Parts: sequence; C-alpha cells; structure tokens
Amino acid sequence: MLLKPITNNESNSTELPKVSVIVPIYNGETDLPDLIRCLITQTYPADRVEYLLVDNNSSDRTLEILQKAALEAQSQGIKLYPLTENQIQSSYAARNKGIHTATGDILAFTDADCRPLPQWLSLLVEAFTNPKVGLVVGEIAALPGKTLLEKHAERQSTLTQKDTLAHPFCPYGQTANLAIRHEVFQEIGLFRPYMTTGGDADMCWRIQRETDWQLYFAETAIVQHRHRANLQEFRSQWQRYGRSNKYLHELHGVELRPKLNAKKSLYLMSRWLLKELPMTTVKAVAGKGSFVDILGTPINLYGAWARDVGQQQAQLPAQAREIESLPKNNS
Repeated sequence: MLLKPITNNESNSTELPKVSVIVPIYNGETDLPDLIRCLITQTYPADRVEYLLVDNNSSDRTLEILQKAALEAQSQGIKLYPLTENQIQSSYAARNKGIHTATGDILAFTDADCRPLPQWLSLLVEAFTNPKVGLVVGEIAALPGKTLLEKHAERQSTLTQKDTLAHPFCPYGQTANLAIRHEVFQEIGLFRPYMTTGGDADMCWRIQRETDWQLYFAETAIVQHRHRANLQEFRSQWQRYGRSNKYLHELHGVELRPKLNAKKSLYLMSRWLLKELPMTTVKAVAGKGSFVDILGTPINLYGAWARDVGQQQAQLPAQAREIESLPKNNS
C-alpha cells in the first residue's frame, strides 16, 4: 500500500531526523570520486547525516580512497566514515555492517555505481513525516551512456522502481535508492547476509507482510545509475536477475519466470527481421528514431536467455535462510 507523506506543518516534530546513509562497495575505485562528490553535496543538513561507506573485501584501492575521503570530509564538517566487511562477500552483509554502526533514525541506502542528485536525501526523508511510513523508495534514472548497451538500458528504463513497485507478489524497492526506519530493523531483523541478490525484495516483503509499516514512493528523490557498458556486464546482470527469481521463489513462493523457449524466440526474431528491423532502420535514417532501437529485440532476447540461465543454475545457500536480529539497545 502506498501512502502520502504528511506535510511539515502537519508534523509535531520541529527537528529533522538524523540520517545514516549506507553504501556497500566492492572494487569501487573508479566510481568512488563521483559518488563521494554526490554525497557531500547533498542539501540535507550536514549535522544531521552520517555517510557509512562499507568496503566489502575489495582488492583495489577502495579502502585507501575511502580513508582519504573521510579526512577531507571531516575538514569540511561532514561525517563520512569508512567501514569494512571482510568476512562475508555480499553487499547485504556490508549493508548489515553499516546498520550495526548507524546512529540515524532513518537509514538510507544507495550503491557505489549510483549518483544521488543534490536533493535526493531531503526528498527521500521528507516522506517519513507520515508516522505510518516505514520504508521509502526513491526513483532510479540512467546516467547518460556512451555504449550501445548503456543507451539501450536508458531507453528501456531498466532499473526504474516503477517496475519493482508493480511486482505481482508485493511491491518493493531496490537498495540503489531505499530508506528504512531504524526501528523497523529491530522488529524484523537485518538483510540476509548470505544472499547475493534479491535481498532488497526480501527485506521489503518482510516489512510489508510481517509488520504494519507502510511503503511510500518518493518519485522525485532520484539517484542516477551507471548501466552496464559491455556484453559481459550485461549478461552477468541478467543472470543475477534470474538467480534472484529463484531465491525469492524458494523463500517466498514467488512464481518462477517462464522460460523463453525456442519457438517463441524464433517467432520474435522473425518478426524483428521482417517487420521491426526495416521500420526502425527507416525511422533512424530519417532522424525520427534512434539507431539503438534497431537492435532492441535481439538485446532483450539475449537478456532473457541470460536470466533463464541464472534462474536454472541458482541454488539458494542454506545460510541465506538466516536472519540476524538487531538488538533493541542499538543506537
């Protein structure tokens, strides 16, 4: 159920909530400069926010960059703290590390390959003025891409939260742009640390199905996301989606994605060759369309094939059923 926030003049609170922003990072040295720049230029008051950047056993210069950034941020009155999670290789374990350390009333999550817009945090937190709201989902938009696959993902609105909020089982938001009240974790526990994908849906579903907390979509609280630039990254992304489907099927009974069979693939490719390819080519040449659209169907079919492979090969680790609790006195 999606609720509207209560406006500031309806709220009894005269002080902005304290916020902890948690970012898991694995081999993020390329992304970190832009990410950190986006964090320290947030419009949310610096004295009401802390940034917890969690290195998840990186093999590059991630930790070194974080330590240097923390010193520079401190000189500007910004609380940016580098943390490490080296025991479990999982972004959800890294997020749990941040949750254990966090002192905020609201915990906001994003990823290393995301670029939050300046008002992201302010707009995300605003929805919590409604006391019934326990989790807030912000929107994910594409960073301008250079490669064919990046431009394709942008035109397809890949990763938009509008798709996950329309999930037939239950709405959810991706942790690239998600905020949750601290006290919610005390009620239902933390992320499943041994999950490698699908943990965001699992968390949102547990909150909505096991508590009375409600979800709100803050569409104007935007982070931009860097899409996959090459075929290897693209295949890995869609295989991960397939694994997520399988894990959520085992944990929540969600229906598996139907496999794309040879007959349907042949039909879609034939329609593309005989109808879509000529039409999109003519439009692109005439300047009424994009050349990216020409290969839209083959790219989508390749993604569907990769997702099928991921779903078929996935095996939920036994430890992924474990949920760690958060002590009530954690603050």
